[in-house]
Amino acid sequence: MELGLPFETYVAKYKYKYLALYQALREAILSGNLPVGVRLPATRELARMYGISRGAAAQSYDMLLSEGYVETRVGSGTYVAQGMTKRSDMLPTSREPVLSVWGKRLMDAISAGDNENESGDADRLEEGMISFTSVNIPMELFPYAEWRSALAFAGGIGGRLLESGPPPAGDMELRKAIAGHLRFKRGIEADPEQIVVFSGSMQGLMLLFQLLVDEGEPVVLEDPGFPGIYQAVSASGGIPLPSPVDAQGLVPSEWEAKLLVVSPSRQYPTGKVLPLERRRALLNWAGRRNAWVIEDDYDSEFRWGGRPIEPLKVLDHEQRVIYIGSFSKTMFNGLRLGYAVLPPALVSPVVAAKAIYEPISPASLEQRALARFMQTGGYARHLRRMTKVFGARYEAFCEHMNRQVPEVFRLERGDSGLLVYASWLKSGEAYNRFRQAARDRGVVFRNASVYHYTFAPPAACFAFAHLNDSQIEEGVRRLAAAWTDMLKNRYDGGGSIF
Repeated sequence: MELGLPFETYVAKYKYKYLALYQALREAILSGNLPVGVRLPATRELARMYGISRGAAAQSYDMLLSEGYVETRVGSGTYVAQGMTKRSDMLPTSREPVLSVWGKRLMDAISAGDNENESGDADRLEEGMISFTSVNIPMELFPYAEWRSALAFAGGIGGRLLESGPPPAGDMELRKAIAGHLRFKRGIEADPEQIVVFSGSMQGLMLLFQLLVDEGEPVVLEDPGFPGIYQAVSASGGIPLPSPVDAQGLVPSEWEAKLLVVSPSRQYPTGKVLPLERRRALLNWAGRRNAWVIEDDYDSEFRWGGRPIEPLKVLDHEQRVIYIGSFSKTMFNGLRLGYAVLPPALVSPVVAAKAIYEPISPASLEQRALARFMQTGGYARHLRRMTKVFGARYEAFCEHMNRQVPEVFRLERGDSGLLVYASWLKSGEAYNRFRQAARDRGVVFRNASVYHYTFAPPAACFAFAHLNDSQIEEGVRRLAAAWTDMLKNRYDGGGSIF
């Protein structure tokens, strides 16, 4: 009887001889080496052939019989069952997975995006390179001692917290802490019952799109804006409606839509702050259209200058604004916790939808630890400390850029956040060559084209918060050197590319 491999190979892999024989016979049947209808040896003969006990042989047959690979005929023996076909015969003509409409939309949305991911070259850095791509906080400045204490407190609670976990809406202590923080820092009066905790803000946004967007319905998005939101709207069946951003943020319009996503406190990625007049215009539009507004407040916690303007949610007297926040940028990227402050009418639908994905809210220890960290003042102290550091690093970056490469970039100045948007002042071809020249000099930055849905002049985004003063200075020096390299070779054939 022909097996796919020597029997000793199966014994070495599966240890027990009855299991080894079962796997050997099963593979021989599926591969066609033992075709349909062939009679198998009796257990006594099988035991002799492979040097195993008759009981082990019988156990192997019993396993094959119970799973339908063989059949027994009274007084005749054991045979390969009808319906067993070669693996090659069972393969479909196309190996492409058959996706649902949602799955196809998702893949289309991803393939329609820029081939370069949002963080640019962050995953392809060589040793010694300086990257202006990461927006993570410098972990050497993170208050580990306080965070460990909060984790120990959460672990010490034990009992019901570990056994049952938080409800779908999230740990109530964390929701209370978030409500208190928003009241003090952002002026938002929110009942903890209106707050739902998510595994990152994008999970919350995706779920909201599924709840609020009908097939083929337009959703107003900022242009430029975060590409993940564009993909989430498309995957949900909505039609992204890119709307222009100018020097004051999103330009209000009379959109034919029922949903708007906006980042008014710090427009992503330009950093523009939406003035009060435009905020009121957006709310008036929502009132006329009976529309929802999602306010994405992704990193306005780090504000080192200027006067904070009230969030849309504070001005929302008709309960049309859904306020989205995240801890991934203020704490650390691995803490996948975000939240939404919902209008009362949306609380039950959102919680019900989230319960399908997560009947028990995940990361119960982290949620309770974060609540403790906030309640004891650790989170506020951490934000104040980081804001001071980031403000100094922002000024240092801008000073070096304006002194060393003023002729190629115009920085869009701001007073908060972890990213600087910079408009390119030369030709598009020169921009592409400069990016390569910079990489040759050992420095990378983000290509802002990944944020634009429609055509826009070349621009870059520079993350600076994770770099110390010497790294910032060296990174800008390399950018200046890259530009000098280009000036030395500024003529391409007969004409300049500048």
